[in-house]
Amino acid sequence: MGSPPKRIIVAINPNASFGATRHVGPAVVAALRAGGHDAVPLSAPDFDGLVRIARAAVSDTARPADALVVVGGDGMVNLGVNLVAGTSVPLGIIPAGTGNDFAGAVGVPTGDIDAAITHLLAALDSGPRTVDAARVSGEALDEPRWFAGVLSAGFDARVNERANGLRFPKGASRYVLALVAELITLKSRRYTLVIDGETVEVDSCLLSVANNTTIGGGMRIAPDARLDDGLLDVFIVKPVSRLRFIRLFPKVFSGTHVGLPVVEFRRGRTVSVAASDIVGYADGERFGELPLTVELVPGALRVLA
Repeated sequence: MGSPPKRIIVAINPNASFGATRHVGPAVVAALRAGGHDAVPLSAPDFDGLVRIARAAVSDTARPADALVVVGGDGMVNLGVNLVAGTSVPLGIIPAGTGNDFAGAVGVPTGDIDAAITHLLAALDSGPRTVDAARVSGEALDEPRWFAGVLSAGFDARVNERANGLRFPKGASRYVLALVAELITLKSRRYTLVIDGETVEVDSCLLSVANNTTIGGGMRIAPDARLDDGLLDVFIVKPVSRLRFIRLFPKVFSGTHVGLPVVEFRRGRTVSVAASDIVGYADGERFGELPLTVELVPGALRVLA
């Protein structure tokens, strides 16, 4: 027997996968309604507008939400996490973006929208699971922000920052151009890390603070990371030549970089990251210039998975 009907806010990113998955949001809403639920679709011309109306809907005490479902990629997951982390409202995910790392990590089918919808309906009946989330603070932030996956503070963060500054070309091509440009100017930077009160100075060209295992559509940067172990995994690549850096990437995608002399992992509950000329990105979203402090909050997020 199914659970009682629920009021479900459905936040839809119409530009997910550069607009190729516009049909997914209406399909999700239709399936929820067919299942007897009160599905409330939300969309907006821009991301900030969607954040505003979704926040208002989730915090409406007159008509409480039983769940928030996001339709899109990791950026939409980040939107949802920032609205419901630390609350009792569970987060549902229909992965329809170019990067669906968190969805895959919690067992939501990726690459098959019908299977993801079926999974969501089943999870509404069986109830959510509880995972950790990370809370970020820093001078660059007006208020603390959350992420579920990975905070990038090295090469990949600089690629994101450069790509976001390009007006042309549109779409995924600008990330390719940004990647090439950053490779040409590749250099290590000096980082000051404070991990559970211990200060560590490291030189690195690629550095991330991970709650999840993967980033960037399946790059297994932290193969031993767990979403419910109460710890952050700090991934550090030591200074390497441009050629060796390029050769390292296939190993990072497969997760076979663990144990290489140029790769180091550290773990902690609270991690502060400081370096010059770096903007931190988490779940693919721009957070702000370093220094940033990441605090892992065990069990902060309920996920319909």
